[in-house]
Amino acid sequence: MARWLPCSTDLTRFCQKLNRVKTLEDDMMETSFNRCLSTVDLTLLGIGGMVGSGLYVLTGTVAKEITGPAVIISFIIAGFASLLAALCYAEFGARVPKTGSAYMFTYVSVGEIWAFLIGWNVLLEYMIGGAAVARAWSGYLDSIFNHKIKNFTETHVGVWQVPFLARYPDFLAAAILLVATAFISFGAKVSSWLNHVFSAISMSIIIFILIMGFVLAQPKNWSTQEGGFAPYGLSGIMAGTATCFYAFVGFDVIAASSEEARNPQRAVPRAIAFSLGLATGAYILVSVVLTLMVPWHTLDPESALADAFYRRGYAWAGFLVAAGSICAMNTVLLSNLFSLPRIVYAMAEDGLFFQVFSRVHPRTQVPVIGIVVFGLLMALLALIFDLEALVQFLSIGTLLAYTFVAASIIVLRFQQQKGHVPAPGASSRPNPEPHEGPSGGELKEYESFSDKLQLVDRDKSKEQREPGQLKAVFEPYLEFLSDFYPGEVVTVAVVTLMVSAICLCSILVFGNTHLHLPTWSYSLLLVLFSLGFLLSLLLIWAHEQQRSTQTFQIPLVPLSPALSIILNIYLMLKLSYMTWLRFAVWLLLGLLVYFGYGIWHSKENLQEPRPQRVSARYVVFPGGSLEERVQAVQPSSQPATGLPDTDTDDCKR
Repeated sequence: MARWLPCSTDLTRFCQKLNRVKTLEDDMMETSFNRCLSTVDLTLLGIGGMVGSGLYVLTGTVAKEITGPAVIISFIIAGFASLLAALCYAEFGARVPKTGSAYMFTYVSVGEIWAFLIGWNVLLEYMIGGAAVARAWSGYLDSIFNHKIKNFTETHVGVWQVPFLARYPDFLAAAILLVATAFISFGAKVSSWLNHVFSAISMSIIIFILIMGFVLAQPKNWSTQEGGFAPYGLSGIMAGTATCFYAFVGFDVIAASSEEARNPQRAVPRAIAFSLGLATGAYILVSVVLTLMVPWHTLDPESALADAFYRRGYAWAGFLVAAGSICAMNTVLLSNLFSLPRIVYAMAEDGLFFQVFSRVHPRTQVPVIGIVVFGLLMALLALIFDLEALVQFLSIGTLLAYTFVAASIIVLRFQQQKGHVPAPGASSRPNPEPHEGPSGGELKEYESFSDKLQLVDRDKSKEQREPGQLKAVFEPYLEFLSDFYPGEVVTVAVVTLMVSAICLCSILVFGNTHLHLPTWSYSLLLVLFSLGFLLSLLLIWAHEQQRSTQTFQIPLVPLSPALSIILNIYLMLKLSYMTWLRFAVWLLLGLLVYFGYGIWHSKENLQEPRPQRVSARYVVFPGGSLEERVQAVQPSSQPATGLPDTDTDDCKR
């Protein structure tokens, strides 16, 4: 019976397979896509992904039901929280200008199975998100015509009374998705041009809303007679922040498009900063105008802006607002259909998903098969399914992706640099040539079993510590950590930090409600897990980071990513248990796909390292001398001959 149990070596090898990271090409600017997108194109894609129906619907809903006029404060806090995640995406998008967004960022720094699960969740997120926006677009257009489309469909097609299915088939929503799919398949330039048109109309109408709104503003609507500025207090503001946070989730379309940017090292960080800043400004100003035009407690949550203009006697302005809402939803549809096939392409190109989706059309230079297949699936979802119960599922996939990207930033910053991202138009940096002698501080390179080992023989007083090594100032106090490989302690500390954050947020969310903890135990657990979080953060900070590169870097690492991690985990735990249940079922399906297909067809699995001919060992003596032993290595496929090893050469330098 025991012989069927896996040995420790097999388990170790299996875990290594699950956590292997993606090997990047020397020239990461080389691609089969068309690098045609400028900073303006990427910025408008990001604005289109963020400033959608939420501007016209979410502001009124949050203001009336959760915060009152203090929705302005909620958007400010939510914008800052989104900035933490956006800066992580900006650094990765500049350093790794490849399509795939959060999936790719996790793959190059954390590990394969985690990257697959992130990509798998983002895939469903985009599908449900696009279908939900299409149904909202259809409903908004139908409301302009007094619901004639809905009434006609129910009369001639019928009404369904089936769980999880919609009340009636929404042919209009499916049709708009099919039309958008056709435009997206023509190439990135056509998609970008179409997004420019809708974004220009949408932004023009937003400017009109702001001008007219400030003309019609009445400061008395913030007075105590109408309930005051923050009628629901601080708790209402924070609850509103959690809802407003999801208005900014569209900026990752910029990172997903980095492989089609002309100059991703500059364009991606700038586009993310510009689009997030403009979107935050739009949400804040529209909230100000809306709550000043009419009393906040009289707002119509379904169409707050249009209704506000109707009630002030400007019915024609209400039609303009409706047109702006439809254009804004069009940009969100384009954003979803633009990003989804590219993430699927990245997974298929790495062998983790079906290879058919990695084919790029030679003329349009886009993954046409992925665009058509997932466009059809999205149209099918919008046609027959009831998406209201699934919309909350979008939040958990986005927040999980944000969490892993923030953790990946910390891991990557404290790893030794393995490559160099060439500037646009520049060739890859050649590998350093091995030198015959170690004198003069020159680089000497040898081959080992697993990777290239580079050794610089320099004076210890001038030696610079590598990323991931303990800082010299902390060595007398944390000397026992010096024996670990560079980056090992940081990786363990990141895991500890995430576990502490999960426990801390669980106590904050469930301690008084579900767990009914006494005050002393509630306070004690908060202190313990807070200390664990802070000690992990300090332990990471005590190690050397990568030095400044030519690309954008998020400031205040590891503090900024750590704040993003704890905020995302807190918001995830605020979601309903049904959302977590659906999430667990989707994860199980993803694991079946990964272990049934992905792990066997992964490119990293097909590129197993071959035995090398030379192994190098280095021993540094206290006096500073270096003894080098080079042994010839016999491949495992050849039997041992029993002859003495004549290739062994021991030398002392």
